[in-house]
Formats: sequence, C-alpha cells, structure tokens
Amino acid sequence: SLSKLQLKTGDLDPRLFSRLRHLQKLDLSDNLLDKFPNSLTLPDLRVLNCNNNKLEDVTALKQFPLLEELTYENNVYLTLNDDYKVMFLLQNLRLLNGKDITKLANHVRRVNSRKLTSKVTAHWEKFFRDKLPEKHTAEQVKSIKKKFLKSVQTNVVYGPSSLSEFTRWRVKMIAEEFLAYSLGLELNSDTEPEEKTDESEEESTESPREAAEDVAQVGDFSSYINNVTVTPSKRKRNHSKSSPGNKRSKTQANTEEEAAEDVSAEPLHFLQCHSKGNSREDFKTQLWSCVFEPVLDSGARKDPIVSSSRTVATCGGESVCLIDCETGTVLKKYKVATEEFFSVAWTTLTMVISDSRKKAHNILAAAGRRGIVKLIHVAADFCYGEIKAHKKPIATVCFSPTQETHLFTASYDKRIALWDIGIPDCDYNFKASQLLVLETASIPLRIALVPTCPEQYLLAGCEGGCFAWNIKLDKGQKSRPFEAIFQFPDEESMTTSHRVDGLAFLNDDVVVSKSSKPGCIYLWSWSRSFDAKGKGCQRTMSAVILAELEWSTTDMSYLTLSTCPAKEYVFCGDEKGSVWMYNLSNYTAAWGSAKGKRSERRISPTQILKWPELRVNGEQPPEILVNNVVADPAFTYLVVLTSVNITAIWKKS
Repeated sequence: SLSKLQLKTGDLDPRLFSRLRHLQKLDLSDNLLDKFPNSLTLPDLRVLNCNNNKLEDVTALKQFPLLEELTYENNVYLTLNDDYKVMFLLQNLRLLNGKDITKLANHVRRVNSRKLTSKVTAHWEKFFRDKLPEKHTAEQVKSIKKKFLKSVQTNVVYGPSSLSEFTRWRVKMIAEEFLAYSLGLELNSDTEPEEKTDESEEESTESPREAAEDVAQVGDFSSYINNVTVTPSKRKRNHSKSSPGNKRSKTQANTEEEAAEDVSAEPLHFLQCHSKGNSREDFKTQLWSCVFEPVLDSGARKDPIVSSSRTVATCGGESVCLIDCETGTVLKKYKVATEEFFSVAWTTLTMVISDSRKKAHNILAAAGRRGIVKLIHVAADFCYGEIKAHKKPIATVCFSPTQETHLFTASYDKRIALWDIGIPDCDYNFKASQLLVLETASIPLRIALVPTCPEQYLLAGCEGGCFAWNIKLDKGQKSRPFEAIFQFPDEESMTTSHRVDGLAFLNDDVVVSKSSKPGCIYLWSWSRSFDAKGKGCQRTMSAVILAELEWSTTDMSYLTLSTCPAKEYVFCGDEKGSVWMYNLSNYTAAWGSAKGKRSERRISPTQILKWPELRVNGEQPPEILVNNVVADPAFTYLVVLTSVNITAIWKKS
C-alpha cells in the first residue's frame, strides 16, 4: 500500500518496481499521479487501485496484462472512453470500478472490433485502394498512409457519440494494423503527432446494447415508465424499439399500419426520469428546459451540424438529467431535494490541468426556484460551485456564444444579470463576478442574444412585452434600463403590452416570438425593427412582421417555442401533447432580400406530430401540455418536455 503519500509520477521509479516480480496487489490511491511510467513491469500484478489521483490516460496500464481488478474512481479527467480502452487493452480484466464488466468487455474486444475492422476495410476499398499505383515508392506509401489514417478517423463512426474518442483510437489502431498487413508497412512507422479530426455527423444506429447497459449503470434509473404502450397516430411503417435490455421496464412501441401520411419523425423513448423521490406514480412534476450537449473537439469549423450531439440535459422538479437520445439511457442524474429547476445551459471551458496542459470540458449551469445557479462539471460527476444570483426564482439562463464564461440569468426579481463565472483551477476554485444588471419592467421569461452582435444586444420576452438592451461592456453604466420595447399587431391596432413566452432567432435576422394573441406565432426582422442610430432609452419601435405562423388557439401560457437554424425549422408544442413543426426554408431567402415582403397568408405547420396513445399501467395520463420542444442542431432528435413528468424523444425518420 502506497496510499496517501503525495506521490507524483516521477516518484514511481521503474528500477525499484521492476524488481517486484511477484507483487499481486498495489494500492496507489489518494496521490497526485497524472500518468503511469511505461516500464514499471510488475508481471504478476492482479489488483490495482488508483482512486483519487489526477490520471489523464490509461493506455500505459497495458503493461499489466494479468490485471483482473482495476479501480480509478475520482480521476476527473478520465471518461467513459477510458473505461472502454482498458477493457480492450486488458484481456483478463473482470472488475472495473467495482462492476463486473466481463460481458461488456467481450463485446468491446470482439463485436466492436469486428464491426470497426469491416468499416475500416470498406473505407480503404472504396476510397484509397485505387489511389496507390502497383509499383509504388516509399514516399507514395507514406503519403497515402497519412491521408488514409486521417480520413478513416474522421469518417468511420460507430456507436454513441459519447464514445467517439474511443472509436477514433480503435479505428487508428485497426487502420495501422490493416496497412501493416496489406502493404507491409511497419506499425507506427512515422512519429507524427496524432491529428485532431473533425467528427463526422453520420451516426451509426448499430450501437451495442451492452454499451448502453454499461452507460446505464452510471446514473440513477429507477425511473423508466412501467407498462407503457404507445400507439402513434399517422404511421406508415411498423417500428418497434425497446429501451436497453437491462433490469428496467421497457418502453414498447406497438404500432398499427396507417399509410395515410408519411411521418417525418418516429417516437423512440418515453422517459419518466424526473420523479420526486423516484416515485413511479409521479405524473405531476413539470419539465421545463432541455439543451443538447456541445461536442468537444468539433474542429476549427464551428459547423452546428458537425458539432451536434445526441446527449441532452433536461430539467424539472428536483433533478437535472443527462440522456442519450438514441438509447434512451439516463447517463447521469443530479438532484437537489429543495430545488425546482427551471433552466439549463451548456458552455465549454478550457481548463488548465496538471503540467499546465489545457483541455476543453463541458460545464452545465442549472437554475430555478431558489435563485441559485449550480455549476456542474459533467464528465467528473461533480457540482463544483454555485452562484447566489437572485433572491427570487430564475426563469431562464443562457451563455454568450462568444464569451464562454459569460452567463445571463433572468429572474422573477425583474432583473437580468450578466455574470462572469470564471474558469475553475485544478482544485475547482473559481471566482464569479457580476458584470451587468438589466432592469426589466416585468418578469423576464425568455432571453436571446442577437446573433450578429451577441456582445452588444440582448432581446427578452417578458410578462409585459418584448424588450431589447444594449449590453456592451465598455459602457460604464452597470445597471441599465431597456433601450427599446417592440409593438406588435393586436386585434385592432398595435400594442406593446402582452406576455411574450416564446422567443428565438431562426437565423441571423429573423426573430420568432409567441405572445398573447391566440393561435399566432410572429416572425419579424431584427434589423428592420431595431433602430440602432436613435438616441435615448426606452424607445417604442414597431416590429416589422415578416409572417405569422398558424398555431393552436389556446390561451394557455408558457408553452415555449424553439428553432433549428441549420435546418430552418420552428417547433412549438401545444396543450394537447402535439408538436407543431414549421419548415421555413422556402421563405427565408425572400425575407432576407432588401424588398422582403410580408407573407400575406398565415403559414400552416408543415406537420403536427400527435401525442401517441400512451397508457401507463393501463390508463392514459391526464391532460398533457408540451412545455418545451427542442431539436439537436442537425435535427436528428426531437426532445419533448411535458407537464406530466414525461420526456418524449422522437427521431427523424
């Protein structure tokens, strides 16, 4: 046992350790190790404990081929990808972090390897085989090897996106073995550093069920709906998909043939994962906000499609959940017994870790009734801090797209605050500071930064209207009144006084907002409505309406809308559990032209996704309101949050 000795990597002297030829158990927990030296040898090591260190890489563990039990919990830089790497590298491993991984490890070594090998081979055959002349020089071989390795890591995709780093690592290994075998190349013949490759969005649907099972063990899942039968209306083909085959009840999709209309999305999962006290009888907890996790290492291109993910954070009641949309697995769950969460938002912070190396990490901010923002480092399963932002509930939060530490919080205290949350150090010390306070005349419900100038203007939909503020930080004034309030058509004239409970940008200029006028969603132009040259505050400006979207005639409030800018879609749920979808790609070019005319007729929805006939223990749930509906940037998945504690996940057909 060498536990709790403040040991660093340099303290593990290979000359000493290589003499311990019969050592079987080694405890290195609670030290400061960031990696393992490559030549410790220890040929008979069976049990290794490295809990509570600062390990960043596990590949050096392959030097212990007889290892049967391994634990490395609370090494915050190790992820699910590292679990899969050790399962592949250590053929005798049975227990990983206390869990029996025999079945999953066999899958990783056999099925996963077989699938990836066939994909790598097919990629060579299709794109590279004919590029290499029969009589080739060493230089030609080296060039094509480099291109092939880069291409194959970018384009061969398999399994969940949360395992993309492991997949790239295995693909590179398999590709090098393939080249060595087929071309007689030496493995790792050139010592160029591994290139970071852009992740391709083409996700394979053949994700291993065992992989889903393993991920499932991470969180708290006594929360799948039991005995749910789904009969979707308007279906063209039979579709049956159950949730991962572990010990939980399954969500069954029993469908009927109905060829009346082609459906653009299929119901995939119905989850009940925000229950108070994990009660299966909870159909009252309201779900409010969801946002897809940004993909790390999406390359220099900030392409929203490439940086799309299938992992979504949802909040409602006392919990925040992280869900894999493809498998329906709840990957993580974070609970605060006295809280009711209303909003979540992601940012990516580059945090300095040991050896002064920087690494990007996704941070989730969650806030709600208590007026406190919780900051969660998701990969480390750690809520590292909180900001007491307001004395009243926080309705919504959002991060600046250009300043990753800048967080806006909109509260029932009729203020929107801008915070710099800082960057945590390796011990998670951080310093948050308030940069601005925007005074609102009424409670802010939705906020949006103007895409063309996100550091200058913020738009908010409030209980009493739609407002804009100048948020430029070089202005001395820390507390600011609104700069503009927008007028909209009422039944007879124009009005500024109405509840705006839906607000989002469809593209750089077109704003989508929903207000108290029944059955109507407005699309209007930011640049034509907002007069930036005018002087003074609190000016009234008329929204230049481009079109109206036909929507439910309900007078029910707080059923919010969202947009998918890359696909030019607007989504809004209604009071009957349906989702109204509007594909506006045929209109945006005309609206963007200088003489863009208003669309005279109301635009009907492209499609309305009806809530399926859902039975829980043989009964239909009560009235179902869709509080929020959000698509990932590529519009592969649609996540529907309801008033009855059910998260519905649809997949685009």
